[in-house]
Amino acid sequence: QVQLVESGGGLVQAGGSLRLSCAASGRTFTSYTMGWFRQAPGKEREFVAGISRSGSSTYYADSVKGRFTISRDNAKNTVYLQMNSLKPEDTAVYYCAAGRGPFVGVLQSEYDYWGQGTRVAVSS
Repeated sequence: QVQLVESGGGLVQAGGSLRLSCAASGRTFTSYTMGWFRQAPGKEREFVAGISRSGSSTYYADSVKGRFTISRDNAKNTVYLQMNSLKPEDTAVYYCAAGRGPFVGVLQSEYDYWGQGTRVAVSS
């Protein structure tokens, strides 16, 4: 089992940047694929980015490609989401998730553990 705690959210102007962090507890962090999801008001939770166990493979939603970068530091049990060129459409609560499966998933059902979320608001 792993516990996930997100941080780094806040209010930023359009065009700005934020770096989200997800700190994981437990000894088996490297056993999990990791992902970021987001949920905007009135919308369903959607996949944003995912990363393999080693960090060698990454996947992104089309809406954030070229702007967001997911990474992980297994020595620190932490996964990051660097968000650049932020747009008002990026406003949402961002959730960190961990999956026990060997593949990076894009569906909520493919992840087993979730953080509490951190709020990102992008003003125009």
